[in-house]
Amino acid sequence: MARKPSKPVTAKDLQGFKYFEAVVPLLARLRDTGTLRDQAGNRLFFDQYAALLLLYFFNPILTSLNGLQQATNLQKVQKIIGGARLSIGALSEAQGVFDATLLEGIFEELVDRVAPVTPKPEWAALKDLTAVDGSLLPACSRMIWALWVDENNRAAKMHVHFEVLRGIPVKVTVTPGNSSETVQLRAMLIENCLYVIDRDYAEYRLFQEIIVAGSSFIGRIRNNAVWEVVEERPVSVKARAAGVRSDQVVWLGCASSGEVFK
Repeated sequence: MARKPSKPVTAKDLQGFKYFEAVVPLLARLRDTGTLRDQAGNRLFFDQYAALLLLYFFNPILTSLNGLQQATNLQKVQKIIGGARLSIGALSEAQGVFDATLLEGIFEELVDRVAPVTPKPEWAALKDLTAVDGSLLPACSRMIWALWVDENNRAAKMHVHFEVLRGIPVKVTVTPGNSSETVQLRAMLIENCLYVIDRDYAEYRLFQEIIVAGSSFIGRIRNNAVWEVVEERPVSVKARAAGVRSDQVVWLGCASSGEVFK
């Protein structure tokens, strides 16, 4: 049975347009990037391409490059990109022409625009709370660099640092799917953060490097972790009611191996 054509997207089907008022002026600095090959003067520009990708992320209804191209028929979308309807060929070519690292400066500028949060007194210790994790993103077969399981199962991995109280990502890197999450965290450590990490980051040397960087962490350790209790602190009634089972100062690691952490 032939596949039924999908219904054309309308402006009413799309959302997120209000956010482009703040973003489009920042994207304008990308206009001349990657234009040296343009002889006809009618190519897709980097700022237009970046705006379309944002539109894609705001709208799950846009599930393919074809759907995104069809959206450029809409006047509301054309207003955002500052141009007319785009061809599927121009969108396809753009994937290999523009340097995504140029978006990092814009990302950092947007982060700086979000005002710091002054938490309530009882939350003061968590003002620099930063959740860290890696997530796999499915990749198509032509993404040769996205190594994961094998040639038929490719994936990229997105490593995100999310500042909890401000509710924004503050650092992001994308690597092949089989890359190390601990290596990425090491490369992005900064001072004055309270990192929240899961068991995949349970590496004693990494714990020490976080402290040396001038930050601290809350994290799970592995079931086979070894430690020696140095001090047993009392647990208040309020803390116990909140689920705290014990409060200990420990030497974490094996002294005979030389890997210990307090």
